[in-house]
Amino acid sequence: MADSYVLGWILCSVMALVALCGVVLRRQKWKGISMRTEPVKTVLTSNGECGSADASQADVISLELALLVPPSLTLSANSKLIMWYNMQDGRRVQVIERDLSEPDRIVGELLQPGGYLKLIELGLEDCVEEIDAQQVFGYALFKDGKHTQLSYPLEKFHSDVSGRSFHNGRFIQRMREKSASFPKYITSSLDMFYVHDILFSNVHLEQGTVTSLLEEKGIIRGVQYKTKDGRELTAFASLTIVCDGCFSNLRRSLCNPKVDIPSSFVGLVLENCHLPYSNHGHVILADPSPILFYPISSTETRCLVDVPGQKVPSIANGEMANYLKTIVAAQVPPEIYDSFVAAVDKGNIRTMPNRSMPAAPHPTPGAQLMGDAFNMRHPLTGGGMTVALSDIVVLRDLLRPLHDLNDAPMLCKYLESFYTLRKPVASTINTLAGALYKVFCASPDQARKEMRQACFDYLSLGGVFSAGPISLLSGLNPRPLSLVLHFFAVAIYSLGRLLLPFPSPKRIWIGARLISRASGIIFPIIKAEGVRQMFFPATVPAYYRAPPPVK
Repeated sequence: MADSYVLGWILCSVMALVALCGVVLRRQKWKGISMRTEPVKTVLTSNGECGSADASQADVISLELALLVPPSLTLSANSKLIMWYNMQDGRRVQVIERDLSEPDRIVGELLQPGGYLKLIELGLEDCVEEIDAQQVFGYALFKDGKHTQLSYPLEKFHSDVSGRSFHNGRFIQRMREKSASFPKYITSSLDMFYVHDILFSNVHLEQGTVTSLLEEKGIIRGVQYKTKDGRELTAFASLTIVCDGCFSNLRRSLCNPKVDIPSSFVGLVLENCHLPYSNHGHVILADPSPILFYPISSTETRCLVDVPGQKVPSIANGEMANYLKTIVAAQVPPEIYDSFVAAVDKGNIRTMPNRSMPAAPHPTPGAQLMGDAFNMRHPLTGGGMTVALSDIVVLRDLLRPLHDLNDAPMLCKYLESFYTLRKPVASTINTLAGALYKVFCASPDQARKEMRQACFDYLSLGGVFSAGPISLLSGLNPRPLSLVLHFFAVAIYSLGRLLLPFPSPKRIWIGARLISRASGIIFPIIKAEGVRQMFFPATVPAYYRAPPPVK
């Protein structure tokens, strides 16, 4: 009996000694990583110039994954969602965001049903609760005094599934609350910053402005950033996710940005406005370009007036108010007119340029570009958040089986599959947004006029003619081929109206130009999206990439 006790004490002592040695070794390894002193090259600074940084001259943070949210993020939800899911997977995450106060934006306010389904898939559907979000069940389309209702095809889904519209800032704050509510736990290991037996979470949310990415031998090792109090810090990470929005100053080394600005949105908030169709977005096919209305709370309605080109009337000298009252007000539905004029008189008119940019990444070891910094489309269809959420689900599924992110080249090669796997949703919504905007804009060209009218009449037919396009717009049917078929169905429908019952040389000529204009609208968008990835993703080798083997 005594011998068994002695043997037990010996085994316990040996195990304790082994555990102590392991902790000491891991602590030394942690210090070796976080206090590295070799110089690291800075590939891009905020002013676009190259410089150098010495890691030994800055405080250093080591972690598995960093999320960068520097200036002017259009879709701040991107970072919160990626952060949440890497927290759930047990990864150490640092989020660097320029401003942690509630944002006040005129975009990112409409989430399509397909995006809401992705939110459910991520377990974050409660983030649209308690913010006075409004359910959206479809669209109403207005043109020349006529109107038609286009409902989302939601029959096969739970009654809670629909679009959602809300104040963007409230949605972002709910994301932050969600991340802050992630359970903390006791640690005596070095999975995070080492403090023995102290409560820690594996995420660190920090306010700061990222000034540059840090590159070493072709691999992004982390970032340099300024904190709120002006300190210059350096953070190292196995994977740096850059999602710094449409005004990104970091994407130039990670992609080939070809940004187009076809128009600007002029934003207003209408109070106590009763829309003709409750719980619907309203699109007015106005001259020169569309006007949007949708509820963002139980008492407020967002109005977005599209102004083509890169110049807008001045707000300061009253040109904008005059433009809205004389040109725009006469084209809005009578039920909205008084509320619209009252909103103009109240002021608080805001503008935002509408950007589009096809995804053209340069796969870079150690970094991943996401969100509007990576890919943008015209916001007419409200598809930005749906694409972002879909991208996050794809990236989450790719990262989930990985236990080690330290082999940057192998990880980069594996994550190349992300660019193909995202295509069904992203290319469908991107192509539809670009094509629909061009069709919905007024034009003196007779062929374009015929196409615009035919599009309105085609959608007014109901049945599959409206359900098909609206399912594409809503993100419920991410099939690029279906989009192309419906687009040319509208063109053929328009051509048939021109040629029947008796074609004339003039009508035949207009019909030929119509087909030419339709092709000129959609084919360049498809080319930019990538024909092979869009229609034949299974032929892309990266589509079949398997996770790196566990070492």
